[in-house]
Amino acid sequence: MVIAGYHHPQGPTPTMFDWIADPQAWASLATLTALEIVLGIDNIIFISIMASRLPKEQQARARQVGLGLALFMRLALLASIAWIVTLTQPLFSLGDYDVSMRDLILLLGGLFLLYKGTNEIHHTMEGQDEAVGTGRQTLTFGSVIVQILILDIVFSLDSVITAVGMANELPVMMLAVIIAVAVMLFAAGPTSRFVQEHPTVKMLALSFLILVGVALVADGLHFHIPKGYLYFAIAFSVGVEALNLAAARRRRRQGQVGHHVPGA
Repeated sequence: MVIAGYHHPQGPTPTMFDWIADPQAWASLATLTALEIVLGIDNIIFISIMASRLPKEQQARARQVGLGLALFMRLALLASIAWIVTLTQPLFSLGDYDVSMRDLILLLGGLFLLYKGTNEIHHTMEGQDEAVGTGRQTLTFGSVIVQILILDIVFSLDSVITAVGMANELPVMMLAVIIAVAVMLFAAGPTSRFVQEHPTVKMLALSFLILVGVALVADGLHFHIPKGYLYFAIAFSVGVEALNLAAARRRRRQGQVGHHVPGA
């Protein structure tokens, strides 16, 4: 695998900027950037939900710090590709099951995501976010950042492995990650507000986190679930919820028109 840059068959010594003249590298950049954005959706959802448990004046900062850590983790892992490769090497075996460091990270990350998703659903259903002295006040800024960092490690590992599998150029992979995180940073605020303003959307988002957690646990146990199935299920659910929200807005408009009495 070529990492440092595009190698010409003949000519001067290649540099890290030679990929700029390679149309295939640009195609890889566009494809990988789009995929990184899609893979970052669950990261945005988790960060937005965790940040919402903080006082309003700290939420934007928590989102920015969380995405900044995500960018740092991804770039650091990309710079350590040789070490990333060793994560797939078996550490020990349990019968026919070879356990690698990647398996352990995915397994523990998936279990953590299942716990957090279930816990947040419990808070939402029990109305603890609105209770005095509970919900938002029970979490500190530091504890939220630590939880975001834990999931950033898991999501970053998955993202980097995908990047390494799709592109041969390290600059292309790093640029794709930077662009994707920039888009996530821009979308984090509106996404967080939208999720918080619509309780059904928040519940759907938490269900997505549980779904991703199940997929991570399965992957850690060598039961690979194609991501296309997961994202199709998420896209279908989002489509249904969008229709529900549109229907609710239409009913509200009709109700307002029905209550208006001409000439009153």
